[in-house]
Amino acid sequence: MRFFVWFGYDGTRYHGWQLQPNGNSVQEELQRGLSTLLRQEISVTGAGRTDAGVHARRMAAHFDYNGPYDMANLAYKLRHLLPQDITVYSVEPVAADMHARFSARLRTYRYYIHRQKDPFLRYFSLETHYDLDFQLMNEAAAVLCQYRDFGAFCKAGSDVKTTICTIDHARWVQTGDTTWYFEIAANRFLRNMVRAVVGTLVEVGRHRLSIAEFRSVIEGGRRTQAGESMPAHALFLENVEY
Repeated sequence: MRFFVWFGYDGTRYHGWQLQPNGNSVQEELQRGLSTLLRQEISVTGAGRTDAGVHARRMAAHFDYNGPYDMANLAYKLRHLLPQDITVYSVEPVAADMHARFSARLRTYRYYIHRQKDPFLRYFSLETHYDLDFQLMNEAAAVLCQYRDFGAFCKAGSDVKTTICTIDHARWVQTGDTTWYFEIAANRFLRNMVRAVVGTLVEVGRHRLSIAEFRSVIEGGRRTQAGESMPAHALFLENVEY
């Protein structure tokens, strides 16, 4: 039978989601926990990859298992077995053809920033003191939905067959006097894409890049023309929809 496990994690001390030869990963911890409880080697496939230091509020992975076990209590036991920075919300049976990565319809990311020193935000939000024009940044964010090829925001050297993505929405949202987040949802994302998009939008917000120039960056398809990749600690995979 195939199962989906829904979980979240603080990615601070991990080298990303995917198994790494020389570093700890969330996938490794989840597989170890499931293998311990189910008493056989379990391999999990995640909804996508997150880079080192990136967090996930709600992510899914699937695994196959046909042995006996009280699945109703598996999430509870797994939650208490895993490290404190990983939690499990549920484990549920799904159709045999459901795939955590390929069946996903929409993935939503948020990048958090704050513009005033705040010791309680420093690990999960980017402190910046630029005088940002958020109205202009939102105009530029809307432009993203008019394109499908985002090679300009793909990390150089990435092994991808296509740089085509369909963006559902992209916007900046103010949550307080000095706090904002950028939300973007798409059917798929390229490696480092969200952090590169945010870095380029910040250039727009600083009036260092016009809307027309922002369009030219997208149409040019060259990573070297886009903005810098923003730090990982402020990025969250918020949800995956099927």
